[in-house]
Amino acid sequence: MKIMNNVAALLMLLGLAHTATAASVGTGGISTAFSKDSTSVGVIVGSGSAFNDEYLILGVGAGYYLAKGLEVGIDAQYWIGGDPSITKVSPKLTYVFTQAKTIKPYLGVFYRRTFYGDYKDISIDDQNSYGYRAGAYFSTNNNVHIGGGIVYEEYLDCNPILDCSTTYPEVILTVSF
Repeated sequence: MKIMNNVAALLMLLGLAHTATAASVGTGGISTAFSKDSTSVGVIVGSGSAFNDEYLILGVGAGYYLAKGLEVGIDAQYWIGGDPSITKVSPKLTYVFTQAKTIKPYLGVFYRRTFYGDYKDISIDDQNSYGYRAGAYFSTNNNVHIGGGIVYEEYLDCNPILDCSTTYPEVILTVSF
């Protein structure tokens, strides 16, 4: 547990957000992870920093596999504990390479709309961004996959003198039923 706290603290100090997604529920019985017509439901828990504040990130996600390995989905996050409030909604498309038995690489793209509350009585414009993710799931058994990867996000309509992109790690836990 101490190692996890140290890792979380390090990520917060570096200003990186991280997420953990859990619970992929298949509609066709055991071993349906990444199978056509299966569904995934996730819970997002993480931390991040913005506006010189630290946030707790809570969210949910859902997805549907259109074909073996091809998921279309949506995630929603709410950042709490800082000022302003932040809400993010992200439609996504992910492909999981299911051929290997132990390690299953994934690639994905997403679009994100970020909504901001008032910041110290100043209105902040909502932002649009898009991004890419890459990583791999590691099979611990037929029902559980643990994944990790890297996410790159680029903000649209950003002031060119600012850094308009961010890169951060992600951790994913998928349980299939």
